[in-house]
Amino acid sequence: DRFEGIYVIGGGKACGAMAEAVEEFLRDRISSGTVNVLKGTESRHDLTRISLNGASHPIPSVNGVAGVQRMMETLDNVGASDLVIVLISGGGSSLLAYPAEGVSLADIQDVTQKLLMSGATIGELNAVRKHLSAVKGGQLAQRSQRATVISLILSDVVGDLLDTIASGPTAPDETTFRDARAVLERFGL
Repeated sequence: DRFEGIYVIGGGKACGAMAEAVEEFLRDRISSGTVNVLKGTESRHDLTRISLNGASHPIPSVNGVAGVQRMMETLDNVGASDLVIVLISGGGSSLLAYPAEGVSLADIQDVTQKLLMSGATIGELNAVRKHLSAVKGGQLAQRSQRATVISLILSDVVGDLLDTIASGPTAPDETTFRDARAVLERFGL
């Protein structure tokens, strides 16, 4: 009750069901929300306050970027009296694509495809993706720092490493640009 607005954002293959559970619990207290889910699964969930945006996995898509853009617009308008609930699950690295300045979606698609084909581990793949993104590696949390932020995270990563699940949009980044470069060099990319 102490919050003026409650906003739900996020992405992952399980986030449709997660959004449904949050909406069932909070009902009309939710001001609005946008959550990226696997394209084709949007209609599986009965939601009235949170919009599900279909995006692609494992290669990110324009639809995913558009959904994240709506999330960014929401975050630009939150304040100290607001609560942001971030839903994160497996697949979020692809579903929450948002290129960093100077990086194109085509760049991210290309490097993702090449790393997947090379046999890179999820940790290696996400180390690179975090450094090509404007939201991964804790940057989503930075963007929403004026509000109270709660992350609800469903892990698909052995060891439950928060900076690896969906490339850690609300977790501190344990990797560096040097780490990302080393991955690319290791696979001859």
